[in-house]
Amino acid sequence: MEHSYKTNHTCSKEIRFELDGNVVTNVRFLGGGCPGNLQALPRLVEGMTVEEIEKRLSGILCGYKGTSCADQLAHAILKAYEEEKGVKE
Repeated sequence: MEHSYKTNHTCSKEIRFELDGNVVTNVRFLGGGCPGNLQALPRLVEGMTVEEIEKRLSGILCGYKGTSCADQLAHAILKAYEEEKGVKE
């Protein structure tokens, strides 16, 4: 299922991705950001589980912002996963 997440305090304004159970695919960052990072992150997390992404990326900071694109991705994926689980239960 495709999800969209509006980011907070990052150059990128939106993240889109798909979840197949707890596996993440097709991550895309929209609306700006560091081109290299926004190409690397989707490649690195492709096929990873929600839990692994949360463990590896949550809490990464970008300068003074208190978050980062990686941190926002972890939050987005966890939120979508929990919402999907709630719908299925």
